[in-house]
Amino acid sequence: MIFSTRYVLKKAPAALACTVAALGLTLSPVATLAQAAPQQGAPALNIPADVKLLGNNNPNMRIPTAVVNGTVITGTDIDHRVALLVAASEGELPPAELQRVKEQVLRNLIDETIQIQAAEAQEMPVDNALVEQRYNSLAAQNFGSNPDQMDIYLLRIGSSPASLKRQIRGELAWNNLIRRNISPFVNVSEEEAREVKERMEASRGTEEYRIGEIYLNATTENRAAVEQNARQIVQQLQQGGSFVAYARQFSESSTASVGGDLGFVRLETLPAAMVEQARQMQPGELRGPFAIPGGIMVMLLIDKRQVLMADPRDAILDLKQISVSFPDGTDQAAFEAGVERFNASIASMRSCADAETVGASIGAEVNANSVQARTLPDQLQAPLLAMQIGQTTQPFGSVTDGVRVLMLCGRTDAAQDSGPELEQIMANLEEERVQKRAQRFLRDLRNDAYIEYN
Repeated sequence: MIFSTRYVLKKAPAALACTVAALGLTLSPVATLAQAAPQQGAPALNIPADVKLLGNNNPNMRIPTAVVNGTVITGTDIDHRVALLVAASEGELPPAELQRVKEQVLRNLIDETIQIQAAEAQEMPVDNALVEQRYNSLAAQNFGSNPDQMDIYLLRIGSSPASLKRQIRGELAWNNLIRRNISPFVNVSEEEAREVKERMEASRGTEEYRIGEIYLNATTENRAAVEQNARQIVQQLQQGGSFVAYARQFSESSTASVGGDLGFVRLETLPAAMVEQARQMQPGELRGPFAIPGGIMVMLLIDKRQVLMADPRDAILDLKQISVSFPDGTDQAAFEAGVERFNASIASMRSCADAETVGASIGAEVNANSVQARTLPDQLQAPLLAMQIGQTTQPFGSVTDGVRVLMLCGRTDAAQDSGPELEQIMANLEEERVQKRAQRFLRDLRNDAYIEYN
């Protein structure tokens, strides 16, 4: 489904990581206020130091935050949607960050309202039953046999079922608009797909990088403010915030709608500053903010691979884990002595068949399993992939978690990658073009909308 948001709920507080953003939305950076120089000979402004604003501002009276073609968006609507992002960030946001999130959520809700209105204007209203079906499916996916728990969860984090259902309605409406107004008019020929496949074959063995980006436009005048915004975003990400959620919410790149995911790209297609950073990064590493032409970039290296080559991390490893635990209250000296005895016993093993015998002799637990290398912690992937059958990793663990080693007992390497089929290449090219046209379509809808702010 084109442009559908992927909802992610967890039973832990880090929930709804991908539900906090509408599709294809951007954030205008908060610029610093420039004080205009007085005109030569003009009278000075007579502004008192103690400014008193006139009018009644009653904080207990809920007024619309915006009216979009007659549809009201209230502060409550914003608060409920912000709660989803706060939950995804696994904690409270600082006041300055929270204010920026509220400003962006208002923009998201405005676009969402415009999308729903446009679908209704084209006589494609979203059926309430379909919204309920999608909501219940999401609840069942994340809360199993008790989907009512999602209602309770949303209310507990300060959001509401109505807020999430409204977002579902917006996405379904947007999908309907895309299918009618854009998808039928986007075509990709088989010849174009063949050219792409030939270029892939020509670049076989070269490295590709899968990069996530959060891009903020910046000018000479507002660069300092944009950099400060970016630094605060990075701080939130380092504290556990969802990169996908923040990219959807804040990035001003066309990749915002897909969580900032650029997909796999060759470095020569990227700006020089991004290339310099990417060459120094390992998968999972975050860099930024740093300047690129036109703005500020925050970059995540999601993965890297060699074009049309089998990825060693896709190998299936047959492992045996030998582990020992320590009683509560074990001091450091006793722990180190126990680790030394454990190491000596492990060193005596000559094959995987010895694991159970040696393990029993030292009271160790032995477990066997087959796993894909890429699913293991980063610290273990490279050592295991470099090992021969029968070798073991270095011991790892602690006095509380116990100490363990992994022994490699078998390995099935991934098959050589023949590359995507022509049909898949054509589908990818078509989706890319649909996304670009959808961005322009949404921009035109915004320009035609009548919006009042309070």
